[in-house]
Amino acid sequence: MNLKQMHNIYLIGAGGIGMSALARYFMHQGANVFGYDKTPSPLTDELIREGMHFHFEDAIHCIPEKIIQSAKEHCLIIYTPAIPANHNVLNYLKQQGYTIMKRAEVLGKIALQYKTLAIAGTHGKTTTTTMIAHVLFSAGFPMVAFLGGISANYQTNYLIQGTPEFCVVEADEYDRSFLQLNPYMAVITSTDADHLDIYGKHEDVKESFVQFTHRVKKDGLLAIKNGIDINIPSGIKTVTYHANNEATYVAKNLEVVNGGMEYDVYENDKKLSRFRLEMGGLHNVENSLAAIAICRNIGIEIQNINNALQTFRGVKRRFEKITENSKYIYFDDYAHHPEEIKATINGLRMIYPNRRILGIFQPHLYSRTKDFYKEFAASLSMLDELILLDIYPARELPIQGISSEIILQHVGIQNKTLTNKEKLISTLKEKLKENDLVVTMGAGDIDRFVNPIAKMLNHSNPIQA
Repeated sequence: MNLKQMHNIYLIGAGGIGMSALARYFMHQGANVFGYDKTPSPLTDELIREGMHFHFEDAIHCIPEKIIQSAKEHCLIIYTPAIPANHNVLNYLKQQGYTIMKRAEVLGKIALQYKTLAIAGTHGKTTTTTMIAHVLFSAGFPMVAFLGGISANYQTNYLIQGTPEFCVVEADEYDRSFLQLNPYMAVITSTDADHLDIYGKHEDVKESFVQFTHRVKKDGLLAIKNGIDINIPSGIKTVTYHANNEATYVAKNLEVVNGGMEYDVYENDKKLSRFRLEMGGLHNVENSLAAIAICRNIGIEIQNINNALQTFRGVKRRFEKITENSKYIYFDDYAHHPEEIKATINGLRMIYPNRRILGIFQPHLYSRTKDFYKEFAASLSMLDELILLDIYPARELPIQGISSEIILQHVGIQNKTLTNKEKLISTLKEKLKENDLVVTMGAGDIDRFVNPIAKMLNHSNPIQA
């Protein structure tokens, strides 16, 4: 199949972060791009403004006329695994014999045209991908990037510069999607247990990452966090990175300065430079080491890397400072895995050691809650106060006996409350204390509360508001 012959692109589930980047790619290529999603969102609003045609009803009569009337060999239907099996539009198009592909398959075919830099890991991959893309873009390298979040520097999840030589792509382990890629260079940030609804057990998660390493080109490079326990095939050039332990790339003499991180980076025990990240957290220092490793090995000068990382503003919903005033600080984070929650809270403690931290967490998926409720409870016990929301089900049906209550029961702090979305703002007003650092965490629809919470915290006297 020749993607250049596909003039009409129809994305089912187009409002997702990965799908919307594909939509932007095909619009940039000059194709007619159409999309369906369940509900409108700020992202679908942006795509419509950029020229994409959308509908929000799962009905056959909503299928765009251009798709119905054009020759099938010029139409490509792309869908996300989150689409249910009984979806009317998708099933109709299957019956009519259209070319239908998963998002990961299409991304794999696009990436084949370039030298692909693929960033994988159960967490850390979105920030690291965006860092690498920002360094390449800042250094003037011809590139295209598919990001798993909205870059704060560019306010988009899709970047293109010149006639691309490199493709920077977030390599998603969900549904084994990253096994569609054939990277020139790759990063593995973490291989913790996750998506056990797909994999079954942790060993199978790690095995999928082993398979991913086998797809790295022999003349390429693998950068992996030191301490990750997987069998890397022989013949692949491998470098390691770590913020504390011995590795090819190490951060030393780390200081928190004005809310950011300053540190010396060593390559094979030789000091490269002193770096500064405006964003905090040891996990983000490690993400930067992975980015430095890749960018060094594609030939970017160390000063250019340093300059770019100093101007890196992060990713929306990744350790994102929403507001700070004389009374309150508010961060929002996508953290939806116990290790991510731990990294977020540790990062906040590092920057604001004397603040009381009030965390609001929305669990994502019944299956993930079932698999990790004890680990979630342990991570959330690092807070000073917890407001816990009901589970966001996403694509899943309820599992008997699984609710947020089983996390709450195991949380080891006294200041803990279970509430629902309708009562969240009133519960926060009740629990909030002056000088609190508030953090919202989760991958569901908790982001819809970011603006209301920020507005409340910026009120002149929010506790009585």
